[in-house]
Amino acid sequence: MPLSKHVPIRLPLLALAVLALALQLSGLLERTDNRLGDWLLQAHAASRQPPDDIVVLAIDQRSLDELNDIAGSWPWPRSVHGELLAALEPHAPAAVAFDIMFNEADSFRPDSDQVFKEIVAAQDNLFFASLNLVDGNAGPLALLPGSFGAVRGEGADPDARATLLLPHVLDEGSMRGGLINFEADADGTGRHYRLYRAVDGWRLPYLAATLARFTGATLPGRERVRLHWFGQAPPTIAYSELFKDLEQREPVLAPTLAGKIVLVAATAPGMHENRPTPLGQHTLGVHVIATALANLRAGDWLRDWPARWPLAALLLAGLVLAFHRRANTVHSALGLGAASVAVLGGAWLGLQANVYAPVGAALLLAWLGYGLLTIEAQWLERRQREATVGIFGRFLDPRVVEGLVESGELDRDRKPEAREISILFSDIRGFTTLSETRTPEQVVDLLNRYFSRQVDVIFRHGGTLDKFIGDAIMAFWNAPTETPGHAAKAVAAALDMTLALDDFKRELQANGEGLGEFDIGIGLHSGPAVVGFLGSDSRMEYTAIGDTVNLASRIEGTTKGVARVLVSGATMALCSADPRFEFMYRGEFKVKGREMPVELYEPVRRTHEATAGAKP
Repeated sequence: MPLSKHVPIRLPLLALAVLALALQLSGLLERTDNRLGDWLLQAHAASRQPPDDIVVLAIDQRSLDELNDIAGSWPWPRSVHGELLAALEPHAPAAVAFDIMFNEADSFRPDSDQVFKEIVAAQDNLFFASLNLVDGNAGPLALLPGSFGAVRGEGADPDARATLLLPHVLDEGSMRGGLINFEADADGTGRHYRLYRAVDGWRLPYLAATLARFTGATLPGRERVRLHWFGQAPPTIAYSELFKDLEQREPVLAPTLAGKIVLVAATAPGMHENRPTPLGQHTLGVHVIATALANLRAGDWLRDWPARWPLAALLLAGLVLAFHRRANTVHSALGLGAASVAVLGGAWLGLQANVYAPVGAALLLAWLGYGLLTIEAQWLERRQREATVGIFGRFLDPRVVEGLVESGELDRDRKPEAREISILFSDIRGFTTLSETRTPEQVVDLLNRYFSRQVDVIFRHGGTLDKFIGDAIMAFWNAPTETPGHAAKAVAAALDMTLALDDFKRELQANGEGLGEFDIGIGLHSGPAVVGFLGSDSRMEYTAIGDTVNLASRIEGTTKGVARVLVSGATMALCSADPRFEFMYRGEFKVKGREMPVELYEPVRRTHEATAGAKP
């Protein structure tokens, strides 16, 4: 829809600022960033393959069923794990980590625990899970075994305490590993992985970070990283399959684990907790550890780029410029739509470069800004339309103005311009005598009724009413809109004005209101003039000025005693091809302001027979 060239933006931007603050405080902007980011991550994950040197050894339902005769029901005797570790050691896996807790001794099978403990103590590439609890009996961190890997920072509280579930089944020298606590954001979805938990200056390591460091990776100097997910689960082997393979004289599966990191985890239904991640609500906890480990080893975790406010400011600046300069809200919407697609494409390319750019909130704010600016623009347009209709309704037929404003043909901000027009002056003859025989109220009433009839004729022929000058009427054609055949329309209007006067006089005569010598003179001339809004800032009027206007006024002054309607040679020439009229030469007349006399003509409407078959 057409808008003004400059749309006020202060109020919409102020409303947007208040709205943005409310959305920020409510957390909606963060949730928007997260939701769109999760969608992009999930889609991008499909293009990423997990590394083949991190293998999940799954205690799944198949394993529970197949080892039931050997190990019994779950939980299995720990000697089962010990046997598997002892048999696997010759095949040289890089590391074996248990995403299973060994914090409590098996009081029914202490011998089994002892076997497990001894086998573990003989190997230095085994790692075990621990948990940091919120409640419970806190123990001093200073007493943690060195194998756990807690780091005491400078200025750390020597009396710091934390509630930890450690693998107490093992010797203190075998408690290497780390925490497996799930790191969730405010909305409950896990998007990050901690490298350590800070407790009063102490750093308690997480399992994936310990494994990454053990295998030679250099860890970033930060407390947590944003995970870069894979579209598929890591390579997985059933626990029972490897256990039986190791019983063979020449194992086939075990040798494939040489140099690989093996993550042992319970995955059977009811034995694990699903974790909500960008991949879905049911991501296995061991898959989170495997993703973190793969990211840390490859260095391809996601680096956060704080894009929300810079991007929102950039998009809004573009919108402000668009609404300030453009003339159509649809164009602005298309531009913002294209920018939104570009932003999403940029965020996608960022993921390819291991960069996470939150763009959801910025896009939300941009579209909210577009909505507010559109509302402001529509409100302003409505005011402008009403003002334009109110202004031009004084000069043009109100039934036509609405359509012209809607189509954009009328613009009240249009500067004055030079164009060719046909201008008409009409004045009443005998007005002084008329005024002397009536009261002022009767004269005003009579003029209003007369003007109403004449203005209707002007509007009917597409003319623009300029003004009333006492008892005179000034009108013109071909402005503010282009009017083909404007001279002929002006002539037709002049002739119909004389007929309208005759009808008016007959009506008054029938009502006993004689007008005496009441008559009119009409002068017409066509030529260049300056047309537009003229005046001061406080008072302006739409009018025409120039020599053409002056000459038309002078021609009207020569009509007395000659003809009711006189037109110049210029007007007659423009009507020469119109079969409706013929022009009678009335001679040359000397008019004020011109050295040379002016030739004038009286237009006469041809009879029906003369114009039959001719194009109107």
